[in-house]
Amino acid sequence: MTAALQAHPDERVGKKSLTDRLVVRPEIGALLGAVLVFLFFSVVTGQFLSPLGVATWLDDSSTLGIMAVVVALLMVGGEFDLSAGVMTASTSLVTAILATQAGWNVWFALLVSLAFALGVGAFNGWLVMKTGLPSFIVTLGSFLALQGLNLGVTRWVTNTVQVSGMRSTSGYESAGGLFASTFTIGGTEFQSSIVWWVVVTAIAAWLLVRTRFGNWIFAVGGSQVSARSVGVPVVRTKILLFMGTALGAWLVGSINILRFASVQANQGIGLEFQYIIAAVIGGCLLTGGFGSAVGAAIGALIFGMARQGIVFAQWNSDWFMLFLGIMLLAAVLVNNAFRRRAERVRR
Repeated sequence: MTAALQAHPDERVGKKSLTDRLVVRPEIGALLGAVLVFLFFSVVTGQFLSPLGVATWLDDSSTLGIMAVVVALLMVGGEFDLSAGVMTASTSLVTAILATQAGWNVWFALLVSLAFALGVGAFNGWLVMKTGLPSFIVTLGSFLALQGLNLGVTRWVTNTVQVSGMRSTSGYESAGGLFASTFTIGGTEFQSSIVWWVVVTAIAAWLLVRTRFGNWIFAVGGSQVSARSVGVPVVRTKILLFMGTALGAWLVGSINILRFASVQANQGIGLEFQYIIAAVIGGCLLTGGFGSAVGAAIGALIFGMARQGIVFAQWNSDWFMLFLGIMLLAAVLVNNAFRRRAERVRR
């Protein structure tokens, strides 16, 4: 009898099929979408696959991708940050005002803007946990406050809504070399923001799936009550996630101010929705507890390919919003289908 059982093991404990192993990955739907978008624009316009074309849509995707990844971690943790877009402008403005108006070295200005960003992120997280209010409401308040602060302080300091002149500041060259330089591949220049995007994605993916903190993120996003019952530090985890979003906004703001050497006070408004949409396309659920950093990066890549592909094809850019709406609805439906299949596979 024992020999017979060993010869014919219970099929329920056998190895899962390749399809079952893939379907539990949140990013698989985004990957399929990215392949389709890539193939479509490769056929529609030859410029899409040219070295300059590739550099263009990767550049378009990079800063969006950085923010989509950190926003994805927050969404997996069950929260939203509507101040993420305007925060990129706020950090740029802090750096630019201190460097151009106060005469500070750019490196010191960057440190102060980093402290400012982390402070706002920590405050958002603390307020959400202290009051129990939805993060949607709390960060909407932060969004409005930062928007008013950006406009008011910039106009008060410069009498305009723009800060410029970064290229003549102390430390600009070295800081720009780290955050806003270019590298050449095959005679084509690529922006260093692409490297930052890859690095942030790799760190976030490792953090989410290979560390105890990553387990905490999934736990608090799935159920705060259950997470607390097994000893997960819910408050600390949520605050750190909001600070992570602020850190990403600081990085993008630093890249932008050092690359373009000027910043508008109303910059970044509305981008928070693009970050959330990219994360959703990448496999994140709006209800939390499910998602992928790599998927969010792929979602941003779809954005970049579609936006620049439409330009290369010489179509009206208004069609991008139609594409965006279709992609969002399709992503939600696909993600729900994959999640239900993944739950059946795991049982």
